[in-house]
Amino acid sequence: MGVEQLKAELTGLNTIEKLLYLANKYADRIIFSTSFGWEDQAITHLIFANDIPIKVFTLETGRLFPETYYVWNRTLEVYNKPIHAYYPKNELLQEMVNTKGPNSFYESVENRKECCYIRKIEPLKRALTGNEIWVTGIRAEQSANREDMHDLEWDEGNQLIKFHPIFDWTLEDVKTFIKENNIVYNTLHDKGFPS
Repeated sequence: MGVEQLKAELTGLNTIEKLLYLANKYADRIIFSTSFGWEDQAITHLIFANDIPIKVFTLETGRLFPETYYVWNRTLEVYNKPIHAYYPKNELLQEMVNTKGPNSFYESVENRKECCYIRKIEPLKRALTGNEIWVTGIRAEQSANREDMHDLEWDEGNQLIKFHPIFDWTLEDVKTFIKENNIVYNTLHDKGFPS
């Protein structure tokens, strides 16, 4: 199905209705990635609180902040729903750390790209395999290049459709939603970390 046809089918639906529609239409082929930031916690709440059958996953890079692990644990406790963790392949990570050390990404662009591939890109590819819809927390106002995007778009690199359910929300909208629904959020945001 094309993106334009799917956009037409979602016209007039609110955020929860869109998530439900896509979850029903794509059954076990829709997935949401969370990094436990404001936007992702809002979407996690929409999915879990409304029992929308969308698989939620995160990338466990091995380099997350303690505050992020706290949010992860609290989210599991509050909703009692699974959050699937995708880890770097042990043999790739072990080889990199054994030969270059745990902080090699500080030493060169090449090392940073290698680390990113091992800890994020490769696990993400595994998580997305077999899915047709990837739900994300992208919002239009987050950067200039995102203003040209849409809430539903084709992701050529991953060969699937990306859906950004809170694309039109402002940061204030997200914060208000978090507060009104008493959603646990990452306190690193209070210290100036944007995501």
